[in-house]
Amino acid sequence: MQLAILFFVMCFSSLGFSWAQNNTFMTPFEKKSNTSASYAEVVQFYEQLNESFKTIQLTEAGSSDSGFPIHTVIFSKDEDFDRESIRKKGKVVLFINNAIHPGEPCGVDATMMLLRDFATKKDQLDYLDNVVIVAIPFYNIGGGLNRGSFSRANQQGPEAYGFRGNAQNLDLNRDFIKCDSRNAQTFNRVFTYWQPDVFIDNHTSNGADYQYTMTLIATQHNKLAPSLAGYLNRSLLPALYDDMEKGGWEMVPYVYARDIPDNGIAAFLDLPRYSSGYAALFNTLSFMPETHMLKPFEDRVKSTYAFMEVMVKHLHHGYRNLQQARKDAIAEMKMAKAIDLNWELDADDFDTIKFKGYEASYKPSKVSGIDRLYYDRDKPFEKEISYFNSYKPSLTVNKPVAYIFPQAYQDVVERLQWNGVVVKRLERDSDVPVEMYKIVDFKTRDHYEGHYLHSNVDVEKLAQNWLYRKGDYLVLLNQFSDNYIVNALEPHAPDSFFAWNFFDGILMQKEYFSPYVFEDLADAFLKSNPDVKVDLEDKKAVDPEFAKSAYQQLNFIYKRSPWYEKTYRLYPVGRVMSDKDLPEIMDE
Repeated sequence: MQLAILFFVMCFSSLGFSWAQNNTFMTPFEKKSNTSASYAEVVQFYEQLNESFKTIQLTEAGSSDSGFPIHTVIFSKDEDFDRESIRKKGKVVLFINNAIHPGEPCGVDATMMLLRDFATKKDQLDYLDNVVIVAIPFYNIGGGLNRGSFSRANQQGPEAYGFRGNAQNLDLNRDFIKCDSRNAQTFNRVFTYWQPDVFIDNHTSNGADYQYTMTLIATQHNKLAPSLAGYLNRSLLPALYDDMEKGGWEMVPYVYARDIPDNGIAAFLDLPRYSSGYAALFNTLSFMPETHMLKPFEDRVKSTYAFMEVMVKHLHHGYRNLQQARKDAIAEMKMAKAIDLNWELDADDFDTIKFKGYEASYKPSKVSGIDRLYYDRDKPFEKEISYFNSYKPSLTVNKPVAYIFPQAYQDVVERLQWNGVVVKRLERDSDVPVEMYKIVDFKTRDHYEGHYLHSNVDVEKLAQNWLYRKGDYLVLLNQFSDNYIVNALEPHAPDSFFAWNFFDGILMQKEYFSPYVFEDLADAFLKSNPDVKVDLEDKKAVDPEFAKSAYQQLNFIYKRSPWYEKTYRLYPVGRVMSDKDLPEIMDE
């Protein structure tokens, strides 16, 4: 009997685990199932794992707006934490992000248990032969410190949780391109360093009521290179859905409904402002598990655990196919002559899927007396509904050879470099043949995350020579990050730096004219430019208000004269379209 006990203890000791440690490694959730760990408890937990297991490394990755560091936890079965060495060994990298919205903390608790179990259970550890896990255990620390029980009015549990906004009150899942927060700046660097193959960002949903605990947003396949989209649709997604169902956590695509799910759901278009859309710019397959807000917190955590475990198992078996698909996608993106920047839902292309919901109905509100929507859990149903999972490109641009822009835009170049973009500098002043954009029209949204987001940007393309100065920036294409570069620097892309107000100085005219002074100049200009005179008379003939306004007529002439400022609404990022037009750059 004593020999048997000794053998049992030795087996666990070989894994760095003992019964005494078992209590130490219990999470707050396991002690009380409606509890989610606080930021301090999370850090303490991983510090203990870091000290106890050579397979786990906890590091401070960078700063956050709260002043507390953002950590990464790396799980490497062979205790190799060097990125280059890991890649040379042919392993895939799974990157997990938690608590971007700390009121949706399922991933925080699930990841704590998952990494502990990989460290302590031999049967699970074997699934990490070909996979390295990199996790941010708690991303939105400021929101996590703003802890309470009432900010998620639509959600059942846990007892206490964090707030959606970070220390600047920013929604970090809108900040991946603009990078207003130090959190996002750190994330960009960490993501770029690891260049993960698969990314998971754990969330909890809002919206309709239905029977599923877990729903899933996957990278919108129309945005991916064909090789990667094929792997996602034909291999990875079917396996994930099948294995989750076998494990007792049947999944459905995220319920993005027009009104109620019965009338169909649509795939979510994850633009680059969102974590999954940002990851897709780098040919990383991204997933946003969305547990259902009205299911018990215990079930939400367990289903999140199950999803991550299923993902690891599939990557263990299918890592070579994923690596090949991703390698092909990177090559396809580099070779692409054009890149799609925006999409619209294809309402004519849809599938039908099985959906388990609850009957939606209306009854008088006890508050307002007006009919209100409710879902009757006493009337569950299972039926086929429409699933709109295809988007078609609505904006495509041809890739230039390079982009070139003035060194005045330091905020832009910093963000490019955080994302691994190689940026060169001009050796000398150069008159460069470029395509440039004139901003013809745009719409501006009311205040949004500290910005006034531009959309529906209409541009006119101009081919001209433009003088760039020594030290100005040149970004050559044919980089790993081509998709990110084009999405960031094309002004009419939905999440471009222009859209997020980094170039707003060009949108305000700086010089004007005094009418009494410009009268004589305008008269002389018309005499030497009779074609403008003809245009002026034509305009007066068809526009009575214009014909009655001396100022409008002078302004009409002014805009066509050499006195009108050339840089008004001229987007300063030039597109170099030929190798022969590239200016000389500084030596490294």
